[in-house]
Amino acid sequence: MGRLVDGQWRTGEVAPTDDGGAFQREETTFRGTIEAPEAGRYLLYVSYACPWAHRTLVARALLGLQDAIDVSVVDPHMGEDGWAFSQRAGCVPDPIFGAEFLREVYTAAKPDYTGKVTVPVLLDTQTKTIVNNESREVLRLLCTEFSKISDARIDLCPAPKRSEIDAMIDANYGPINNGVYRAGFAKRQPAYDEAIDDLFSALDRCERRLRESRFLCGDTLTEADICLFTTLIRFDVVYHTHFKCNVKRIVDYPALWGFVRDIYQMPGVAQTCNFDHIRRHYYGSHPDVNPHGIIARGPALDYQSDHGRA
Repeated sequence: MGRLVDGQWRTGEVAPTDDGGAFQREETTFRGTIEAPEAGRYLLYVSYACPWAHRTLVARALLGLQDAIDVSVVDPHMGEDGWAFSQRAGCVPDPIFGAEFLREVYTAAKPDYTGKVTVPVLLDTQTKTIVNNESREVLRLLCTEFSKISDARIDLCPAPKRSEIDAMIDANYGPINNGVYRAGFAKRQPAYDEAIDDLFSALDRCERRLRESRFLCGDTLTEADICLFTTLIRFDVVYHTHFKCNVKRIVDYPALWGFVRDIYQMPGVAQTCNFDHIRRHYYGSHPDVNPHGIIARGPALDYQSDHGRA
């Protein structure tokens, strides 16, 4: 792994942990907004492997913004040079800077940038500046500002529910979205145990909630569901094995498993789920977790089976 320091690439870092061996996620840097979006002006840099970038791809598909916002897709393998562009199936080269590595997009926007080089990145192609690289904020921009130029009849962040949606996203972020990483990158047993306890307690809570409601905030899909979905769709495929989150599988939770299939089967969502990229990234990009880089073959799951949620 690596990061930029004053615009220079430094390698050799591993997932950061505190003195107790617990994983610590670094804050994102670009936190701009958009008030008057224009179709064709903005570009999303994403990875099909990354759950944070996947949030934006799901929203883009559901809102019918594919023609309004182009995407560039990095290679699933993240080595010493970080996210890279390649000719692998499913990847899309950088059309703006012709970059070989995503870090070049960051330094083009801010030559002395210091920090991690992450996806998603929302780029203004006219000014060639990064608007935002915080997944939750990019998701909110898509669901509010960019929805103004969408013909889709779906509101993923209705104003009356916004505080409830934010509270649900907050409640799931620490124990679930980031919890799988806290478990997988833990360096000491107590840190791992704490992460696993938090993770499965939160999954149990979501299971109970989804037994009573089709979605997390009622009967309609919202941002909160997208944020949970992109973690759950990876859970049995990689987190259960690779990150040792093996107390239970998502298929062992009737409501959660139905919830995953419900969203997966919505128009355009399946096309955002690239399991080859997901497996290649996790099993191949974390040598401190999986030193031999062997990619697990299973499991084979039927995401098109009847979800029973409607």
